[in-house]
Amino acid sequence: MGKHKVVIIPCSGIGKSLGTVGRAATYKVTDHLRPKQTRTACLALLTVGDSEALKLVKENPCIAIDGCTAQCSKKNIEASKGNLIHAIIVTDVLRQNRTLKPEGVIELNAEGEKLAEIIAESLAEMVDGILAEEK
Repeated sequence: MGKHKVVIIPCSGIGKSLGTVGRAATYKVTDHLRPKQTRTACLALLTVGDSEALKLVKENPCIAIDGCTAQCSKKNIEASKGNLIHAIIVTDVLRQNRTLKPEGVIELNAEGEKLAEIIAESLAEMVDGILAEEK
């Protein structure tokens, strides 16, 4: 592995089930699927110009994961001159998995968890591809 970790930044999406799906997918990757290759950061810190968050997104490859088409995570990484490599919009993935009906904000239902798993697997593949290119 190269010297970098891939930074996955989910949207805040507070009060929205698709924002919760994106955050759940992020934690599945950073905590279980690729814990040594990834990390996450708080979008709010990036938004307010926190120096550590800014340094993190500038010095490492980033993946934005947004619950909706407002793309707050992607836009904030770009505005911070971060190293954005990929961006995922949960609503796009949901369109490809129309049978799933994610619900819940604090705790996702089974279908929300399934969507988070699908996204997490995709994120893990992106991480592998990014790090393979660094070698």
